[in-house]
Amino acid sequence: MNNVINVGVLGLGTVGSGVVHILKEHCKKIALDTGYEVKVKTVVVRDLEKERDVCIDGIVVTSHVDEVLNDSNIDIVVEVMGGIEEAKQHIVKALRNKKHVVTANKDLMAVYGAELLQLANDNDCDLCYEASVAGGIPVLRGLTDGLASDQIEKIMGIVNGTTNYMLTKMSQKGWSYEEALQEAQKLGFAESDPTADVDGLDAARKVAILANLGFSMNVSLDDVQVRGIRKVEKEDLQMAEKLGFTMKLIGKAEKQGSAIHLSVEPTLLPSHHPLSNVNNEFNAVYVHGQAVGEVMFYGPGAGKLPTGSAVVSDIISIVKNMNQVPKNKSALKEPEPYELQGDEEVVSKYFLRISLRDEPGMLQKITECFVNYSVSLKEVIQLPLNRELAEVVVVTHQTSKYQFERVLGAIEDVASEINSYYIIEEEKQYV
Repeated sequence: MNNVINVGVLGLGTVGSGVVHILKEHCKKIALDTGYEVKVKTVVVRDLEKERDVCIDGIVVTSHVDEVLNDSNIDIVVEVMGGIEEAKQHIVKALRNKKHVVTANKDLMAVYGAELLQLANDNDCDLCYEASVAGGIPVLRGLTDGLASDQIEKIMGIVNGTTNYMLTKMSQKGWSYEEALQEAQKLGFAESDPTADVDGLDAARKVAILANLGFSMNVSLDDVQVRGIRKVEKEDLQMAEKLGFTMKLIGKAEKQGSAIHLSVEPTLLPSHHPLSNVNNEFNAVYVHGQAVGEVMFYGPGAGKLPTGSAVVSDIISIVKNMNQVPKNKSALKEPEPYELQGDEEVVSKYFLRISLRDEPGMLQKITECFVNYSVSLKEVIQLPLNRELAEVVVVTHQTSKYQFERVLGAIEDVASEINSYYIIEEEKQYV
């Protein structure tokens, strides 16, 4: 084999620029580590005239993707162009041309991951995607390598930097949702259309990827139950803090036997929970295994260099692996069968904030809604809002999602408004 490994990069945006920068700046260290000179041969861009903030001296810059996919001298293709269908076509062609592939495309891997991994396996190629979840945090490698011998039971984490930044500012500075979103957009954390972030869709894709790796399953994105943060009000965070909780948008994958529950939703964490102190745009993933117990991966969830670093780590892994059995071939196995837990099996504590008429007997009617469906209450707080309305905050003991939703239906007939409700992560002594 030639001692030069040529890389073709599809896309030179934020992540692509980071990849090129790191491969240039760290070329000597990478050569010492792998025994090969790893260099970018060709970069594909949409606009040849656009100014770039990375040195591209000695690199062929083209708008024709086939100059990478059909180049027999290119060993590894890096896909950082985004999108799903077009990116999939390019990756399929690269794999069929016996090229290893690295992608940071969470949308693609959440939808077509199993299909593409099988294609990589069929062509004796590696397909790596560490950067698709939590940017610069090596959580996927941690699951597949570091925790390979363990039985993973639960994965939960903060996997969207935009919403974590927003909730942090709403909590710490008392900003409204609209104020936090506007600032996130100003800083470049949120897109002009923030739907994927604030509605939890971005996090859901990452949960699907984590579940597939952690549980050796082939789950569908449709299996993830999703609630975003659009309806979160600063009053929710203020009351949660008074009760000893911090709100985070949590992606969660839990497994009991062959039954799994996948979700993304605003969650109240005990203030001493490790994830409660993950603030601003940072990400963290918390894993529980039968043998290892609890492990947490923490770091920047996005950005030019953190995500670029994850991509380059995958490139290095492929280079080291080139004379061995491809990792996809050794790791790929028949996915385990699974079923989704029913709402009767999904158990949590709940926080509920409602408005009701401030008159005798109303609180008793609310309490009866819980009693009638056998949901016990841990705490009830009543606060005056104005001369006509009062606000009631309820914290329940453990109950099923099914039972709680029946309670909500009953309360709708009594209360003036159900302001908000959130699950509460179980309390335990975290170290």
